[in-house]
Amino acid sequence: MTTNNWANHIQKYLFLLKDDFFELPYLSNSPQVMLDSLIKLPIVKHTPAKQLIVTDNAFWKGTMRYRTIEDGFWILETNLTMNENILAKATYTQDHIKDYYILSFSVFEYRFPVPGSEDIVLLSTCWTFYKPDTEVATYFYKGTKGKFFNIAMNKEWVDKHIKSDKFCEKGILENFFNGQKGFYTWLDIAPKAHSISKKLSNILQDEVNIHENTPELRKHCTKLITEFFSNAFEDSRIEDNISLCNLDYFNVAKAEKMILHNLQSAFLGIDKIAFEVNTSPTKLKANFKTVFGFSMLQYHKEKNMLLAKQLLQNSQIEIQIIAIITGFESASKFTAAFKKRFKELPSVFREN
Repeated sequence: MTTNNWANHIQKYLFLLKDDFFELPYLSNSPQVMLDSLIKLPIVKHTPAKQLIVTDNAFWKGTMRYRTIEDGFWILETNLTMNENILAKATYTQDHIKDYYILSFSVFEYRFPVPGSEDIVLLSTCWTFYKPDTEVATYFYKGTKGKFFNIAMNKEWVDKHIKSDKFCEKGILENFFNGQKGFYTWLDIAPKAHSISKKLSNILQDEVNIHENTPELRKHCTKLITEFFSNAFEDSRIEDNISLCNLDYFNVAKAEKMILHNLQSAFLGIDKIAFEVNTSPTKLKANFKTVFGFSMLQYHKEKNMLLAKQLLQNSQIEIQIIAIITGFESASKFTAAFKKRFKELPSVFREN
C-alpha cells in the first residue's frame, strides 16, 4: 500500500465490523504520516494553528495534541472516549521511510459491572514500546476513556540521545534499538510517570504559547523516557530483544483481549485461547511472554490482583464478594493470593 491509495483503503476498512469491534486503521511510518492519515478521515477536524485534531462521532470522541520538539522527536497526547468497541490498527505505507520508535504511556478508566451494585470506575495503566514497521493492534472497549502519551523518536535522534550505559550495561540498548520488529507492554512500572504526564498535559493544553513551551516539553519528555528505562529492566525482554512477525503480535493482542474480557472467570486455559486465536499453544505461550513479560496465566492473575486492589480502594464491596468477582473459589484463597502479591491482608489494605 502507498499513500496515494490510502483514501481507497480507508473507504474500504474504516469502521469495518469484525468480531464485535469496529476497525480504525491509521498509518504509523512517522508522526507526520500518522497525522496526515488521520486528517484525511471524514470525521476529523484539524486546527493547524493549535496543532490539534478533534473528532466527535458515533464511534468515539477524542482529541489529539501534537508537537515537534525537535527534528526526529515528537510528543502526541490523545484523549479518547469510546462509544463502541474499537480496534485501532497501526499499519505502514511502502512509499515513506519507517524509522520511528514509539514509547507510549497510557492511563485509561473503564466501568466495571458489579452484580447488585453500581458500576465501579477502575484504572488501567501501562507502557508500550514498539519499533518501526511493527503493526500494532489495540482493543478499546465501549465505555472506556482515558489518555495516552506517545513519544516518537526516529533512529537518528535515538543514536544521538539515548545512551545505554545510563540505564544498563553498555551495548544492551543499542542492540535493542537496532533489532527488527518489536512490540512490548509493561504494566504500571514507573510511579513518577503519573506526575510527569500531568505536567506534560498542562503544557500541551496551552495553545497560546506553543513554541515558547518547547524547552519545557523536551525536559518532561526526557524525564518520561528516563523514568521508563530506569524501571523497564525488571525482566529480560529488552536484553533478549526477540522480534516476532506482525501476525504473531496481532495474535497476542487477541489473546490479551480474551483474558481481559474474562477476568471474573477462572483462567480460560492456554489451549482454548490458542484455538480461538488460531495458533498453536506452544507458540502463543512463548509469544505472549515476549510481549507482556508474563505467562498468560500469570497475566490473568496479575490483572485480577490489580482489579481486586482497586475494588478495595474504590468501593465498599465485601471482601467475600470481591473474591468471587475476581474469579477465586473462596475468600481464603483470595486473601492468601492478595497477601502474597501486596504483602498485607485485604482487610488491612482497605483500612490503610
